[in-house]
Amino acid sequence: MERQLGELALGLRRLGHPVTVIAWTCVLPAEAGVRFHRVRTPRRPFLLGYPAFALVGTLAVRRHRRGIVQATGAIVCNRLDVIAIHCCHQVYRAAPRRGTAPFRAYVALLGAIKRTAERLCVACNRSARIVCVSNGVADEMRAHHRAARKRVLTIHNGVNARAFAPDAHARQARTRRAQLGIDQRRLVAAFVARDWGHKGLELAIAALARAPDWELAVAGEGDRARFQALAERLGVAGRVHWLGVVGDVQVVYALADAFVLPSSYETFSLVAFEAAASGLPVLATPVSGVRELIGDGESGFLIDRSAETIAARLNELAADPALRERLGSAARAAALRFSWEAMVDAHHELYETIAGARPPATQAVRSSAVAAADSSTG
Repeated sequence: MERQLGELALGLRRLGHPVTVIAWTCVLPAEAGVRFHRVRTPRRPFLLGYPAFALVGTLAVRRHRRGIVQATGAIVCNRLDVIAIHCCHQVYRAAPRRGTAPFRAYVALLGAIKRTAERLCVACNRSARIVCVSNGVADEMRAHHRAARKRVLTIHNGVNARAFAPDAHARQARTRRAQLGIDQRRLVAAFVARDWGHKGLELAIAALARAPDWELAVAGEGDRARFQALAERLGVAGRVHWLGVVGDVQVVYALADAFVLPSSYETFSLVAFEAAASGLPVLATPVSGVRELIGDGESGFLIDRSAETIAARLNELAADPALRERLGSAARAAALRFSWEAMVDAHHELYETIAGARPPATQAVRSSAVAAADSSTG
C-alpha cells in the first residue's frame, strides 16, 4: 500500500500536478516537490492510533484541501472524491491461531472497527469513486456495498519491470546463494511474505518434504521458531533458509527458480507480480490479483492449499528445465501488462473526469491531497 501511494504521488508530480500528502510518515525524495504534512499522533496501539489519526487527519485535510481528495480506506471524516481500497474489510478476517484469549479478542475487535468504518465511509461519501487494486477486490466491494456498486472501478497496482528483471541481479544472487550455503546447481523456491500463517508457509515447508530437489528461501518476518520446529519435524530444516526482512528483495527472486505463495487471501499480491516480472514460474492460489496475472500452465500454476499439490508442481518443474524457462518467460510477459506508469495515468484520467464534472467555479485548482496512513489502519 505504501509503495502504491509513493508511486502515485511521484507520478502525479511528473505529470505536473501539485500533490499534498497527509500521513504519519512520507519517505519520498525531497526534490520531488511533494508537500507533506505529518500527522503527529501515536501509531500504536491501533485502538488509540486509529481514532487519533482520524481526528487530526480530518482537521489537516480540511485545512490544506485543494482540488481532488483521495483517502486510502476509511481514515478521515472529510468529504472525499476518491476512496482507494486495498482490502475489503467485509471479507478479510484476521484469525490468529496462536496467542492468548485477550489477544484474539483484541484482533476480533479491530476487525469489527475496520468493517464498521469502511461501511460508514462508503455510505457517507455517496459520490466518491471507489478505486480497487484488483478485479477481485472490486467484486468484493460491489457485493458488500451494493448501493455504491456503480461507483466501483479497478486501477491495478503496478510492478517495476526494470528493477525486477531476469538476470538483472545474477551476480548478487550467486553471492547470496554462497552465503546461504546453497549449491549453485540446486533448485530454490522463494517465499516472500510477512504474515506466514496466512500466506501458507506451513504448506510450503510441508511440500518441501515431498520435493527433494528443492530448497526453500524464506524472506520476511513471522514466527520463525514455530516454522523452524515444523521443518525440523519434517526433516527439511537443512533445506529451509531464513533470510529475514530484506531490503534487496530483487536478489531473493534472482537466486530462485520458482515462487511459491499458497495464500488464503490476497488483494493484489505485489510479491507475485514482482516474482513474475523477475521471470519466475509462479505457484500461487487463485486469489485476487493472482487470477489476473497467472494462466494455469501458461505462466505458472494455480494451486490449492495442499502440500501434495505444491510438491507435485515443484517436482514437475524440477524434471523439466524447459518448462521452467517457458513458464518464467510467460510470467514476465504477463507482469509487463501492469506498470506503475499505467496506474498513475489511470488515476490522472479519473481525476480529470471528476474535475470536469464539477461546476466551473470549483475547477480552478488541479491538485491532489492524498490522505494516507500505514497498513495498520488499511
